[in-house]
Amino acid sequence: MSFLYKADPVRGAEWGQLFAQKAPEIVFHCWPDTGERSAVRYLAAWLPPEDITEQFPNLELLFSVGAGIDQFDFSRLPAHLPVVRMVEPGIAAGMVEYVTHAVLGIHRQSRLYAAQQRQQQWRAQRVNTAADTRIGVLGLGMLGQAVLQQLRNFGFPCAGWSRSAHTLEGIECHSGSVGLADFLARTDILICLLPLTDDTRGILNQALFQQLPVGASLINVGRGGHLVEADLLATLANGHLAGAVLDVCENEPMPPGHPFWSHPEIVLTPHIASATRPAGAVDLVLDNIRRHQSGLPLTGLVDRQRGY
Repeated sequence: MSFLYKADPVRGAEWGQLFAQKAPEIVFHCWPDTGERSAVRYLAAWLPPEDITEQFPNLELLFSVGAGIDQFDFSRLPAHLPVVRMVEPGIAAGMVEYVTHAVLGIHRQSRLYAAQQRQQQWRAQRVNTAADTRIGVLGLGMLGQAVLQQLRNFGFPCAGWSRSAHTLEGIECHSGSVGLADFLARTDILICLLPLTDDTRGILNQALFQQLPVGASLINVGRGGHLVEADLLATLANGHLAGAVLDVCENEPMPPGHPFWSHPEIVLTPHIASATRPAGAVDLVLDNIRRHQSGLPLTGLVDRQRGY
């Protein structure tokens, strides 16, 4: 029985050391070294190899090395193969840090003060309280809930929206197409933490932006495919949106000359909001392997019908 890792080789080396310490009975390989392919029972990957069934006929579990699984082409994966997404706690901790930093930067007008500094201007702006700035999170999964609980501690009025109904202490919850309009109308800083599915692709568009209050801001830490880039630029140009913080884009990296690079109202980071920690990821993977061997429910098992 062997385990194959197919992603960043530097992280793969760390995974290999951790497997040797914590599960020496499992033979670990890092792509492109696969060992005897018929012996591979478990695969962790960002992008699975082509012809996965032919290459690894005895594969029992496929792990995503990230929280998302939209990079997988499920039409090319056997229907019987369980797919498990990464729900390692370090992903949530990193996301909470990033989004908190972005929200506070918007709330305390960091972008404006940076521009004033470049112009050698000493000009104080009105400081609003957290209670004056309403936070809204699209997506109430593990990451969305963690972000909302942290921002609630600062005194921001917090709300969340998801496809299905949720009840969260201290959080105003909205759901479904009926609840989306009310959610957007009360949101000053919109944070996208949705999974990318056929239903959510392009959701951050002109029609949605126009339902936000004038002067609202966007933080996209979901996927680049959620955002219609031309619509964001148009809504910033007409002043309905005040600014955006983007950690993800449709094409990463964006080509030279893309308007996001130099836009004064866009803060851009290179998909670094959160990342799995090798130690936590390996613990989660090993726990799921043991669960699988014992016939127990898997943590992070993907529902293919829902797409997450």
